[in-house]
Amino acid sequence: MTHHASCHCGAVEFTVDLSDGFNTARRCDCSFCRRRGAIAVSAPLDGIKITKGVDNLTLYTWGTGAAKHYFCKTCGIYTHHQRRSNPHEYGVNVACLYGVNPRDLGDVPWVDGVNHPKDR
Repeated sequence: MTHHASCHCGAVEFTVDLSDGFNTARRCDCSFCRRRGAIAVSAPLDGIKITKGVDNLTLYTWGTGAAKHYFCKTCGIYTHHQRRSNPHEYGVNVACLYGVNPRDLGDVPWVDGVNHPKDR
């Protein structure tokens, strides 16, 4: 199933095909994700198509530089990131998906990003 998504201001729009629907929903407690607070779901690298505003995305990396976090330059909303845990997939911000309220996902599991094995 293809989901339509956007940042808050609409400058960035994209479609995404999730790897396993919302079964991959998770949160991370690393220093960055803890502050960001988003719930992410998985998509393969070829599962995201930016349909508007690719030039309005900005990239943020830190630490090992393995994870690549993308944000709208205008409104600052995190849209997706290439994961360090699996660089062959993206994590997609559930709150960017049209018609999806993150609260409806119930209890979302946490990933131990503080003790990530790639940080050793």
